[in-house]
Amino acid sequence: MITLKELAKRLNVSISTVSKALNDSPEISENTIKRVKEAAEMYKYVPNRVALSLKNSKTKTIGVIIPNILNHFFAKVLYGMEKEASMLGYSLITCISNESYDKEVNSLNLLANGSVDGFIISIAEETQIRQESDHLKSIIDQKLPMVMFDRISENVECDKVIIDDFEATYKVTKHLLKEGRKNIILINNIEELSVGKLRTHGFLQAIEDEKSYGGKTIVVTIGKEDDLERAIDAIFDTHKAVDGIIAIDNVSGVIALNKALQRSIEIPRDLSIIGFSGENVLQFTSPKLSTVSQHSQEMGETSVRLLVDRLECKEKLPQKTKVIDVSLHLRGTTKEDFQF
Repeated sequence: MITLKELAKRLNVSISTVSKALNDSPEISENTIKRVKEAAEMYKYVPNRVALSLKNSKTKTIGVIIPNILNHFFAKVLYGMEKEASMLGYSLITCISNESYDKEVNSLNLLANGSVDGFIISIAEETQIRQESDHLKSIIDQKLPMVMFDRISENVECDKVIIDDFEATYKVTKHLLKEGRKNIILINNIEELSVGKLRTHGFLQAIEDEKSYGGKTIVVTIGKEDDLERAIDAIFDTHKAVDGIIAIDNVSGVIALNKALQRSIEIPRDLSIIGFSGENVLQFTSPKLSTVSQHSQEMGETSVRLLVDRLECKEKLPQKTKVIDVSLHLRGTTKEDFQF
């Protein structure tokens, strides 16, 4: 990473001029400010306020960027992170990207300026749609370690904490097939996310592998701007023979259950429903919804341990991908007493 002195030398100006230009000083002409900032970006110069005053200092602080604090899954992950970080003597600074690429970039840049020792991040939906990763690679180029969790980028070389989304939905589908379900529908309202794609692929592969399955392979994709309740209600109008539903987010399964009950469909005699990570709504469902638990708190704790290990180890560690096991908790919306 280039230093302020090296940047000034390349531009053939004084260190003071570079510093003032980067801070938009009125003493410096607009043309010089523009030239300095363009060069700083080109050479990836990032001022480090902490390093200016205390060489080799550590903040004992971790920057965390999550896409959506209102999502129960991310709230539980953050709880696990805070618990583990506190035990290890670290603090967290948490930023919310609100699924925005620009907010994600701004949060990274804000905290990379000497405020934190490293980052834990789950990528924003817009970042995944745009397939952007340069801003993440830039952080690593600044010698700031990063751990990605849940939503990751394969283009970025760093530690990662995930669940096997493909395998989880594969096993869920196999369970419904074991129940004898012949018309299974997967509801996908997170199609733009990597986890949504992997869960859909797991469902399709399980159906393909079941040679005796005679029904159609049906994936209902619901857009972010669509009315979720209306879209799920329409499933029952369009697919009257449905006898199994897999909802790959933490809300659709509850809505599907309520819509089925409104139509006097016998659960689970005539229809089995399985959702993902619905712990926050289980107390409001009757019968209780069968769900896949993603062990979100464990994911948060593991992410912190990976980052702290890298921060405190003097030797270079190999990159790791930790896979958190999932559990299927069968309750009142499925037939058979079988857990994985």
